[in-house]
Amino acid sequence: MGTQELRDAFLATGLFTLGSLNATFTDLDRLVVGGACPASAPLELPNHKETGRGYFLEQRELGAINIGGAGVVHVDGKTFKADRLDCVYVPAGSKSVAFESASPTAPARFYFLSCPAHLAHPAALMKSADAAPVALGSAATANKRRIFKCIHEGGIQSCQLVMGFTALDEGSVWNSFPPHTHNRRSEVYLYFDLGDQVLSHFMGEPAATRHLFLHNEQAVLSPSWSIHCGCGTGSYRFIWGMAGENKRFDDMDPVKPLDLR
Repeated sequence: MGTQELRDAFLATGLFTLGSLNATFTDLDRLVVGGACPASAPLELPNHKETGRGYFLEQRELGAINIGGAGVVHVDGKTFKADRLDCVYVPAGSKSVAFESASPTAPARFYFLSCPAHLAHPAALMKSADAAPVALGSAATANKRRIFKCIHEGGIQSCQLVMGFTALDEGSVWNSFPPHTHNRRSEVYLYFDLGDQVLSHFMGEPAATRHLFLHNEQAVLSPSWSIHCGCGTGSYRFIWGMAGENKRFDDMDPVKPLDLR
């Protein structure tokens, strides 16, 4: 694939438009990648013919992390107040879902992932302060970072969705390095808090890698056979989300850096 073919196939852009909900269906474990940026009125999650169902979450679940101003997620009459970096889980069978900004002058920006689900768990909210961070990397290797797990086996329960975010320390630029693959799950990264910086995301089979240059609030799709790691021109954050055959965060196949091509 050439540059434009790679971007067309694996890059999701334009997710956040004020007053709109934008999403795209992928062929990676039927994941849907989307963004909702409500202005003065709430944004309803609409159904789509691709679901093949009577409503969007009839047999799907959804996770949303707010990367903007304070917001609210309404789920079948329940209200979840989500500040920046808070995560909301919406289970299969939820008929009415709406995203709202607490203030139109500081709109919320909800990034969401949805995947098929055959089991419903309770709707839930995890505050960012309750997502206990796991410290990884070091300043010497420019990958000192903290991983915040939200929807996972030890946190918010789900059918198959796993979701959280990673924050790099000042001076660190590499994430998830050395890289890995996981044949039992597909993954999506949303890079944010980049500002005007750029990031090179590395993907592809370990012996035949490719790269994409990403800007702020762009998402990249990672098939199960692909590595997924990035290096920016400064520190940043990214949301990771997975779906597949299991929810084990550490179920991965590491790749030795010297084996990369």
